[in-house]
Amino acid sequence: MSEQTSFERFDWTVERADQSVRIDKYITMQQADWSRSQVQNWIKEGRVTVNGVPVKSNYKVVEDDEITLRVPPPRELHIAPEPIPLEIVYEDEDVVVVNKPRGLVVHPAPGHYSGTLVNGLLHHCKDLSGINGVLRPGIVHRIDKDTSGLLMVAKNDRAHLSLAEQLQKHTVNRKYVAIVHGVIGHEMGTIDAPIGRDPKNRQQMAVVFENSKPAVTHFVVLERFKQHTMVELKLETGRTHQIRVHMKYIGFPLVGDPKYGPKKTIDFEGQALHAATLGFHHPKSGEYLEFTAPLPEDMQKLIAVIKD
Repeated sequence: MSEQTSFERFDWTVERADQSVRIDKYITMQQADWSRSQVQNWIKEGRVTVNGVPVKSNYKVVEDDEITLRVPPPRELHIAPEPIPLEIVYEDEDVVVVNKPRGLVVHPAPGHYSGTLVNGLLHHCKDLSGINGVLRPGIVHRIDKDTSGLLMVAKNDRAHLSLAEQLQKHTVNRKYVAIVHGVIGHEMGTIDAPIGRDPKNRQQMAVVFENSKPAVTHFVVLERFKQHTMVELKLETGRTHQIRVHMKYIGFPLVGDPKYGPKKTIDFEGQALHAATLGFHHPKSGEYLEFTAPLPEDMQKLIAVIKD
């Protein structure tokens, strides 16, 4: 296959808010998996043009600039199995359910090919579905590095397709427990607000009403403290950082959230968010399976601190 037909093309039009940003930084902000050094290499290779003309990394973008990036096809990689301790909640020939600890990255990304959940899974069970490619074998959905809790993984392509379809049809039961800043006065609520990339900070998501996708989160208050609330949240959709963005939007950001929360007021690493319940229909038998994972020790300690 020729270079002309094998690359993946990305196009952006610079908005006024991004004016005067270096082009290497601008492109890096468009995609979380791209490092600045990788983008600079693409610029050196002539894969980036502005208004049809190649530029250097220090070029500062101007409003209405038309930027094009042609990303080369991914090189074949071997993701090595690693003996990473995993808490396997359920496993059969089709599916694995894992209770992921906070701080563990789900899958490898360019420049970071080891020490992930995928590396541990390949060591544990050898075979995973290939639908998501070499970097994300078996991964049907993911949770953030600093979110703990339950994740389902497909061992073969048939199982992967079934689980992905259930996610798309919103029939997977996903409930999270979070500790948020502020005392929520009502017992329950629904946040129905579209999510897209934050126009003021392209590395974050936000509730925006243009270039966004529908997002719905339901919540129930579990316990109130003096300055905080523990809530259970049920996802109807699965947008990037959905819970974190929605809770910030209604004025109750997650404790410890490095992106969407206030500056650190409590010593807690990452957002206080735990994927506590996961329910789905088995891809082969059709039987409904549901699993729960208790709050991790760090969140239990956090509750003890805020109670005092």
